This record gives sequence, C-alpha cells and structure tokens, in this order.
Amino acid sequence: MLHAGLGNGLRDDDGARDIQLLRDALGPLRDREQVALRLLEASAKHSFDPDTDLDWDAPAEDGKWFWPPELVSLYDTPLWRKMSQEQRMDLARHEAASLASLGIWFEIILMQLLVRHIYDKSVTSNHVRYALTEIADECRHSMMFARMIQQGGAPAYPVPRVYHNVARVLKTVSTTPGSFAATLLGEEILDWMQRLTFPDERVQTLVRGVTRIHVVEEARHVRYAREELRRQMVTSPRWEQELTRLTAGQAARVFSVCFVNPQVYDNVGLDRREAVAQVRTSPHRREVMQSGAKRLTDFLDDIGVMRGTGRRLWKASGLLA
Repeated sequence: MLHAGLGNGLRDDDGARDIQLLRDALGPLRDREQVALRLLEASAKHSFDPDTDLDWDAPAEDGKWFWPPELVSLYDTPLWRKMSQEQRMDLARHEAASLASLGIWFEIILMQLLVRHIYDKSVTSNHVRYALTEIADECRHSMMFARMIQQGGAPAYPVPRVYHNVARVLKTVSTTPGSFAATLLGEEILDWMQRLTFPDERVQTLVRGVTRIHVVEEARHVRYAREELRRQMVTSPRWEQELTRLTAGQAARVFSVCFVNPQVYDNVGLDRREAVAQVRTSPHRREVMQSGAKRLTDFLDDIGVMRGTGRRLWKASGLLA
C-alpha cells in the first residue's frame, strides 16, 4: 500500500520516484483497446431493455420490502425498535426512491464526464465506442430508476440544492482521473447494496429485477472506470494526481451526506432531527457504509488516490474505516 502523502516541500525527483514506485506496484497496464473490445463483446451478450425485460404492470406484492431492512438507514437503532413493521416497510419504500433518485443524479453527472473524456479521442476507437455504449446503458438505467420510483408510489428525492451546485463545480473542474474516481464512488457502493438486494426473496420482484439489471451492466462500467483510472494515476502529471486526490475526497464527503435524503423521515411520520442523529451514531449503519465502500477504498489506496488531504476527506465522509 502507498499511504505516504506528497508534501509541498518535495522535490521534482521525489515526485518522479513516487510515480516509478506506483508503476512498479501496479505492474504493466492493460491495453486500452483490448479492454474496451472485451467490454463491447460482453455488452453485446449481456445487455437489457428494462422497458420490455421487466413486468411494469404487475402490482406491488403485499408483505414484501422495497429495500432489504438491513440496508435501511435506521435499522437496529433505538428509533427502529420503536417503529411498527408497517412504518419500517414504508421507510424502506421511501429510501429505495431516495437511492434511485441519487442514482439518477450520479448517472447524469457520469454521462457528462464520459462525453468530456472522449471529446478529443478517435471516434473509431474501441475505447470511445465502449464509452458511448456505457452512456446508452446509463440513459436506460436513469429511465428505469425513474420508472421504479413512480411504481413504488414514493416521491423523487433530489439532492439538496447546495450539493447539486457543488457537483456542478466538481464535474466542471474535475480531471480525467478525478472523473473516473467519482464514477467509481457513485457506482461501487450502490452496486454492493444491489448485489445483496436482487437475490433477496423478501424484496419486491420489480425491485429485484431492477437491481439485477443494474448489477450486470454496472460490472462492465466499473471495469472500464478502474482500468482507465489505474492508467491515469500512472500517466497523468503530478499536479493532476494531487487534484484528483482532493476532488475524490470531496466527492466522497458529498456522497455520504446525500446518500439518503432526510425528507424520507418526515414522509413516514418520524422526527427528522432525531432520525438523522441516530443514523449518524449507528454502528450498524457505519458498518454498512464502510463495507459497501471497502472494495473501492482498497483499490483507490492501491493506485495512490488515498493520500494526504484527500485521505482525510475520505475519513471525514465516514466511508473509510
């Protein structure tokens, strides 16, 4: 692991040595075009049309959750133990809508970042073809999530305006590696939760179908982003690596704050301030979020993203154990 921060007083030869250490740790980079070709082949074999592959006309199933109870923010808190089963299930329904809303927000940001990434690249390359394929996937995912929110009967939950605008700034100034780090942040934690959701027979069939489609297709997106971020952290200039560490850490902090919109507590008849306070101090919730982020934080640590101020921001977000 490369934990050492890069201080302002380091000389240029220190930076060169640091990059060489990173190259040695990562080994040879995979050929970008070959990776993209394999992902294109996988996309051709395993892609979905949510409009036709899911039964949107089926009614909601009595007694089934819209999200696994263990993944609901208040699970195993004193407030949770006071709630009726009906209120717990209603909270799960609203949190599923909140997470789907967050997913749409992230996917819209991701699509913009991908378009920026390929703007100057060869339009006939496999790398660009796969980026366009991923953008098409994300369009379908966003529409699928929106439709799931409507089917569940809960409202959409946009992120707070301040963070909506913070993200506007972050995606405008983001470096290429910063864009892929943010992409992984938005994809991997939700992916971890969805991998627990789609096999869970306690959960609504429609929700399980939505999460299964997302998990299968997001596996390719994660591979694409990881390979490119790994490449960028070796080949990009030192200033860009430093900015990536900062923006990734700030994105983690914003993501953790926006993960569940506190309006969900009002909408199921709970005291918002009490609910938010109990979520913040819940050992179970902390374990869920850190478990969901662990695969990502281990990877970012290995490729040199988790250093200095950026690492401190990740710790402040609560996502880094």
